[in-house]
Amino acid sequence: MTFITWDDFEKVKLAIGTIVEVSDFPEARKPAWKLKIDLGTDIGVKKSSAQITHHYNADELIGKQVVCVVNFPPKQIGSFMSEVLVTGFPDEKGHVILATVDKKAPNGAILF
Repeated sequence: MTFITWDDFEKVKLAIGTIVEVSDFPEARKPAWKLKIDLGTDIGVKKSSAQITHHYNADELIGKQVVCVVNFPPKQIGSFMSEVLVTGFPDEKGHVILATVDKKAPNGAILF
C-alpha cells in the first residue's frame, strides 16, 4: 500500500449529492445510466454516467444520495459529457455498489 499525505487527500473533493434524474444510455459500451445529481447551491446540478444498472433500476435511484468526486475535469463518454464521478465498490462479480450515506446529508457537503 502506498501512503498519502493529508494534503494529497484534500486535493480530492468528495461531495454528497441527490440523484434527481435518471435516463437510459443505450449508446454506452457497457450498460449505464445517465444521471443528474443535485450537489447543492455551490456546485449545482451535474451530469454523470454510471455503470450501475446491475444493482439499480431508474426508479429506485431517484432521491438516492451518492458520493461524487467533483473536481475531476469533465470526461466525454460517447455523445455524453460526464461532469462528476459517482463512486462505488465492486461486488464479488465486479458490479458496482454505490458509495452512499446512512443518513441524509446536505447536498454539496464535502467528505472530510
